Parts: sequence; C-alpha cells; structure tokens
Amino acid sequence: MKPKDKASSSALPETPNRRQFIKQAGTVAAGAALAGEAKLWLPRVQAQEKKKIGYALVGLGGLSTNQIAPALQKTKHCRLAGIVSGTPSKIKAWQDKYQIPSRNCYSYETYDQIANNPEIDVVYIVLPNGMHAEYTIRGARAGKHVLCEKPMANTASDCVAMIQACREADRQLAVGYRCQFEPHHQACMNLAREKTFGELKMIDAGFGFKIGDPNQWRLKGDLAGGGALMDVGIYALQACRYLTGEEPMAITAQESKTDPVKFAEVDESIVWNMQFPSGVLAYCSTTYAFGGINRFHAHCDKGWFSLDPAYSYGGIKGRTSKGEVIEKVEIDQFAAEMDDFAACVLEGRPSKVSGEEGLKDLKVIEAIYTSIRTGKRALVAG
Repeated sequence: MKPKDKASSSALPETPNRRQFIKQAGTVAAGAALAGEAKLWLPRVQAQEKKKIGYALVGLGGLSTNQIAPALQKTKHCRLAGIVSGTPSKIKAWQDKYQIPSRNCYSYETYDQIANNPEIDVVYIVLPNGMHAEYTIRGARAGKHVLCEKPMANTASDCVAMIQACREADRQLAVGYRCQFEPHHQACMNLAREKTFGELKMIDAGFGFKIGDPNQWRLKGDLAGGGALMDVGIYALQACRYLTGEEPMAITAQESKTDPVKFAEVDESIVWNMQFPSGVLAYCSTTYAFGGINRFHAHCDKGWFSLDPAYSYGGIKGRTSKGEVIEKVEIDQFAAEMDDFAACVLEGRPSKVSGEEGLKDLKVIEAIYTSIRTGKRALVAG
C-alpha cells in the first residue's frame, strides 16, 4: 500500500477547529601542556556545540506542515534537512518554503537512498500508524536515528521489530510523546514522585474529540490499527503510567459504537480500568463521538492535582486541592522533544521516550482490546 502523509496530529481533529482544540593549573610547564591539549580538544567541542542534527520528515501531512516543521525553526540543536513524500507538488512547495535542496528530497520509493546522505541524521516518521514499523526499520537500516510519532506501531510485535532493527543498526529510537517534555506535565510528575499530596490512590484520565471526514485514514483499520484509543486515548494511558511510575497489571474495558457504519473498522468510544502494583486504580476514557474530554485528575490521600485541558498543544491549565494554580511557561512541545532527541544523538544516551516506552503502551493497548473482545479482565503482557 502506498503511504499517506499523516494528515494531522493524531491528537487533533483535521480541521482548523481541531488544531484550536489542542494548541517550551600548576606550573608553567603544566600550563603549557594544558594549553597545548586545549588546542586539540577545543575545536572538537566547539564543532559539537555548533552541530545541528539534520532531520528529515517522512510524511508531509498536516502534523508536519502545521506543527513539526514550524517547531524545527524554534529548536536549538536541530534543522530541517530533508523531506520524504509521495506527492511531488508537496515536495516542490516545501523546497520553496524551506530552501531544501533537491538532493535531500525523496519519494517513498527512493527512501532507502537516504543512507547515502550525510546531511540527514534523523528520520522523523510522521505517517499513518500502520506505516510506522516499515519506515522505522528501513530508516534504521539506512543508518539513521529514528523519531517515530505515537502510537509507535499497530502491534506490540511491530514495536519489538522496530527496536531490534535500531539496535542492530546501533541507532537511537524514540517515540513522539511530546507531553513528557511539557512543563505542566513535568510538574505533575514531580508532585506524584515527591508525594506532595500524599500517596497516589486513583487517577481519572481521558481524551476525546468528535472526528469528522468518514473517509480519512484514521477510520481505516490497516492504517490506524484502532480508533480513538490508538489516536488520543494513548495520552490518557501515558499520563497514568508516568504519574504512577508503574506498569498496569490488569485491565477491564468496554467499547461502545453509536455509528457502526462510520466506525466499522475501528473503535469509537472506550472506557477502561487499570490496576497498578501499588494498588493505584485508574479510570480512563476516550472517544471519537464528542469533544470536551481532555484531562487527568490525580487523587491522593491528602489532596489532589489535575490538568484540564491536559493534552493540547498549548493552553494547558492545572490546579490543586490547596487552591493553587499549576502555571508554567508555555513551550513548543515538538521543539522540546526534537531538541531532546538531538541531545541524545549527540551524547550517545537513550531517550526517556525510547522504543521500549512505546512498546509498553502497545502491550497495555492490546490488553484493552483483549478485554473488550472477551468481556473479561485481561492481564498485561510482561
């Protein structure tokens, strides 16, 4: 199947309203020796400091156009070096706008030739979910580090293959979990870790919106892998995991479809409960049927804290049971995640949103779908 550029962020509707919905020494001799040594290493340090990691965007849909490419212009350690698209007119428009040389422009058929391009360090996979595994694996085999949009893939087995391919190529792999770099979310992680309001007991989290065009790829099972859960429910799932710092053990879930024709291949609305090893319980929800769900509320034994809206590109707001407002500097979340990955590449350290992190989410998602299918409690694979 020919890839489609990812039409827009999987956390936002495709229309302008969707983008609004969701919008960062000693002796002289020793001194001389040190000075001589400095002459050797200083240029290398300066070169590393000046180096910007070259990103190639794979897929030029709405998310790349409206969020990622503009964010790259705000980064400190990255630059837009190349593009990959199946639409020649898009390539031409991007070349004109961002002065991208023809040698750095690829089609999906010529994608593997990126291996011969030293100007490109990272490929950012911004394709429909069902294409993530193939283009991550091909990118790694071409010798490029990979940043892949969420969800990481359609299945946990695909995630394992992606991790293995990057490991064999000695390349870094990260998943686009932008909220983990967002200051309000980081503040809430600290509140949970420091037990500011005591022991965490329960989390209520959800994200949903009313989806539009019935012909879009998000409603196609092979491209999307699932519906609201894979698209935006994963944000609520992630929040529960990074607030608890634990992996859920068991899931019970239910699905509802009010439009079985439109949602013939994917889920429309899902609610699910998660049980964590510490005893924390989480109640989560996601939907494509209506908007207004965009929050998490963390209940502790001595109070609570929450974000509402929680997962948008901007305008995130938080509060606590003490009457405090959680107010942090607003950042470009995409710029922050790309700069962090650039630092990981330059420093040779793994990302906190690595492929393993993406795999953990898919294991939980698969347990949710298993519970829906069987009507029983499902255990999360270890």
